[in-house]
Amino acid sequence: MPPVALAYFASHILSLLGNGIASVALPLIVLQTTGSPLGMSALATATAIPSVVVGLLSGVIIDRINRRTASAVSDVISAAAIAALPLVNMLWGLDLGWFILLGILGAFGDVPGMTAREVLTPLVARHTGMDLRRVVGMRQTLTSLALVIGPAAAGALMAAVDAMTVLWLTAMTSALAALLTRMLPRRLGEVDGSCTERRPLMREFVDGLMVMARSRFLLGTTALVLGLAVALGGLQGLVMPVYFDLISHPELLGLVLTALAAGMLLGATVYSAIGARLSSRAWLSAGLLVTTSGFVLMASLLSPWVVFAGAAALGLGNATVGAVTGVLQVQHTPPVLRGRVLSVKTALLTVAAPGGIGVAGVLAELGSPLLAGIGVTGVWIVILLAVTASRALSDLTLEEVPDAQQ
Repeated sequence: MPPVALAYFASHILSLLGNGIASVALPLIVLQTTGSPLGMSALATATAIPSVVVGLLSGVIIDRINRRTASAVSDVISAAAIAALPLVNMLWGLDLGWFILLGILGAFGDVPGMTAREVLTPLVARHTGMDLRRVVGMRQTLTSLALVIGPAAAGALMAAVDAMTVLWLTAMTSALAALLTRMLPRRLGEVDGSCTERRPLMREFVDGLMVMARSRFLLGTTALVLGLAVALGGLQGLVMPVYFDLISHPELLGLVLTALAAGMLLGATVYSAIGARLSSRAWLSAGLLVTTSGFVLMASLLSPWVVFAGAAALGLGNATVGAVTGVLQVQHTPPVLRGRVLSVKTALLTVAAPGGIGVAGVLAELGSPLLAGIGVTGVWIVILLAVTASRALSDLTLEEVPDAQQ
């Protein structure tokens, strides 16, 4: 594998590991520091809106500057926000206000970083001569690995060392990701400024929104990805914990994540290896069918084994759908607008899973975990049917979109 691709993939998984460890460790550290579960909720709520706003507007910046620089700077900001926590603890002592303030600072790195790395994907493929489907598939594979390793590493670290050491180690992963990104050739991420004229930031942001609004394909595939996140968030974040608690087997909850991650790992690996051998339509159709089957099996709550099988199927289909739509969205978006268009999807994904948990929580309170599972699965099926009926998926050709005048 070309060294450039190795550096890109290594930085990708390190950045995800840092985020994964932080997502598990930070709530526990907040609970240990404040002694109140309300503090955990306050931190999540206070950082949600800045994450979405920053995620949306960051696309304009990513389209203006070298994409390699955008990715590296994002990881540096994430590392600084985490590293500041133990520093503040040594100097003044941590409280909820510091967690919220530095959490908002971290929002300036986390979501933009995800967008910047996605924008870099076709540039890495073009620079190395690798097939874009293979690069996206490998990125999906590493994402699945991070999903397994991150939470497990957080639990092991919290048990082995003190909380502040965990934060230092987490910051180091993001810092190392930034260093590896800086090893990529500068010309790889350069923006062609000859074909665009600079406009005010908000005007350029609107330009990106208009490109998405005028494309049934981009709207449809974005809706699919968001529908997946809403339904999966509701099932994984609320229905499964309540279900396993009701049957007095809370220890089995972790196996759901394991089955889901294993399915994602298998799906991404297979797509990376043989993605070019089948048409995009065949891959997407199979992925949507397997995904829907997985949702139905999980939502049925017939038995733990049925739930595990559903989680594995859902992971398999989810990885395939994510890889195919990722490739096609890149191909259907003008290169000079990719940061703005992809940032919309990334930003909305930050609220999709919490939204699914909220919907599932209301339905579970009004009825039962079964009703909640059926409800969020129904959301996915309605979105899938609507996207299919809109004919947004009629054009699945892999054709590079030329740079567009803005």
